[in-house]
Amino acid sequence: MFRHEDTARGTFRQEPGGMNAPIEQAADVATGSLEIYVPALRRYFSKRAAPGEIDDLVQEVFVRIQAHADGPPIERLDRYLFAVAANVLTDQARRRAVRLETAHESLEEGHHPTEELTPERVLLDREALDTVVSAIAELPARTRDVFVLHRFEELSCKSIASQLGMSVSGVEKHIMKALRLLHGRLSKD
Repeated sequence: MFRHEDTARGTFRQEPGGMNAPIEQAADVATGSLEIYVPALRRYFSKRAAPGEIDDLVQEVFVRIQAHADGPPIERLDRYLFAVAANVLTDQARRRAVRLETAHESLEEGHHPTEELTPERVLLDREALDTVVSAIAELPARTRDVFVLHRFEELSCKSIASQLGMSVSGVEKHIMKALRLLHGRLSKD
């Protein structure tokens, strides 16, 4: 059903889908009001996108239209507007495909539970730390120095060797000895 009306804003025609759209031969985007197209764009996007995305998509259409404001007048602004809307949807789908958005998981507590910091947990951790510290303190002095420089100061075997006046293989042997002694001591407790 087609219906033509003259109104204060301009000439309108009734589209087959029931939408009134202004008939314009050429529109100057910079001076033309695009607000009359918001309901039609919202209906267009509501059939093709999630409800939470509709406002952003409408905004993106208007941003792209305004980018064209310095150019020549647009013939048939209504058609151009919906062509831009279709391109916005295409670009959105392309971005989602590149980002593999469907493969993303939301960060929820159920996926990544946190351990409660209970008094019992704090006590157990302190006891474990005390055991490790005393085990390191019981190592022979040279072995302890090499182990501390390697594990806690994060020095390489070569720099430890030059600092302590040892060979690299000697440093490696002290590290292995410390690991073996610590493992034996900690496995007893």
